[in-house]
Amino acid sequence: MTKLRLLIFILFGCALFSPSAFAVDPPHQSNCITCHKENDDNDGPSHQFEKDVHFQHGLGCQDCHGGDPTLDDMDAVRQSKGFRGAPERLAIPEFCSRCHSDAAYMHEHNPSLPTDQLDKYKTSIHGQQLLTKKDHKVATCVSCHTSHRIASAKLPYSTTYAPNIPATCGKCHSDKEYMAEYGLPSDIEHLYAESVHGKALLEKKDLAAPACNDCHGNHGAAPPGVASLAAVCGTCHAIEAGLFEISPHMTAFTENDLPMCETCHSNHGIKKPSDKLVGLKEGQLCAECHAAGDGSKSSNTVDSMAIMLAHLVKEKDSAAAIVADAGQRGMMIVDEEFALKEIDQLMIQVRSSVHAFTLDTLKPYYEQGIAKTKAVHEAGVGLIDEYYFRRYGLGISSIIITFLAIALWLKIKALEKQ
Repeated sequence: MTKLRLLIFILFGCALFSPSAFAVDPPHQSNCITCHKENDDNDGPSHQFEKDVHFQHGLGCQDCHGGDPTLDDMDAVRQSKGFRGAPERLAIPEFCSRCHSDAAYMHEHNPSLPTDQLDKYKTSIHGQQLLTKKDHKVATCVSCHTSHRIASAKLPYSTTYAPNIPATCGKCHSDKEYMAEYGLPSDIEHLYAESVHGKALLEKKDLAAPACNDCHGNHGAAPPGVASLAAVCGTCHAIEAGLFEISPHMTAFTENDLPMCETCHSNHGIKKPSDKLVGLKEGQLCAECHAAGDGSKSSNTVDSMAIMLAHLVKEKDSAAAIVADAGQRGMMIVDEEFALKEIDQLMIQVRSSVHAFTLDTLKPYYEQGIAKTKAVHEAGVGLIDEYYFRRYGLGISSIIITFLAIALWLKIKALEKQ
């Protein structure tokens, strides 16, 4: 029985570790790859294809390019049934859409992928230039996704992974000579990298921060129009967009054909907002449209908002300093720190309310913030007073205890002499 078990174990091991156990799936047994690897450098298509999502799902060269992958003669491959070869640039969208626009086919491979990419591409600036004007320079599917290393946008090596998108778009849009023909700027990628969005995505690796495609779209990429800009920004900044819609600026900007958010914040080079932007002094944002001291309701509103913002910040900083001082002295400040965080939330609401451009919207949050800062300040002062009370009490107690100890010692000495 023992020998029989040993024999079975050996046979099982041979079967398990035989070369056939690790054979490549039939779709990947391709003379296309074998031949191309002999001629491609290390970055060539045949080497990249192993990281391609199509390869990983069992598709081979023939699924896109047609022909018989078992043949080892290129002339014979070209003459074999269904050979398509590499598509012309103008034909690339239709080439890819043979599968990606087929709902039944895509359902079998990846039901989560949409099948309307080609329709969207036709509405994009790129698609219109390529398909209508026959412009060979504009982006096609392979410009953004590559040809043979197409990967999920969730993978860091993918060209469509969020932090890689600015560079992907920048291949064309940062090329000064390339963009000159279209009269487009070539500094967009640089401006974005220095913006509050760019720093969040590229430096802090915050994948929730917007990249190019979040504002311009993916396959239907196009610059937002004046009317749609607030909707684009409002996708993330919903509260500010809602406040803007009820503000006097909404009517004024619409009548003067001004882009809503972009007029104040710019587009690609958006900087982190600051309270210093609100005001009518030289260099402040509001002064670009409103005049100081003209007695108008708008200038009075700007002045009032600026004063409220500065006052709330000053009071909050003062309260925070008192609480920090109490904490350094060893006092328990958990409740006060929690209250300071509530004040921070109120300050966010105050700053967001600036977009409504009405004191009625901003003032309630400001008043709540001031009331809380005063309460925290008083609590902090109380903690420091308690600290000194304890300290003085400890000092007095120490003196009394010392006096009693000396008196006791003297009494003991007196008793010893008797």
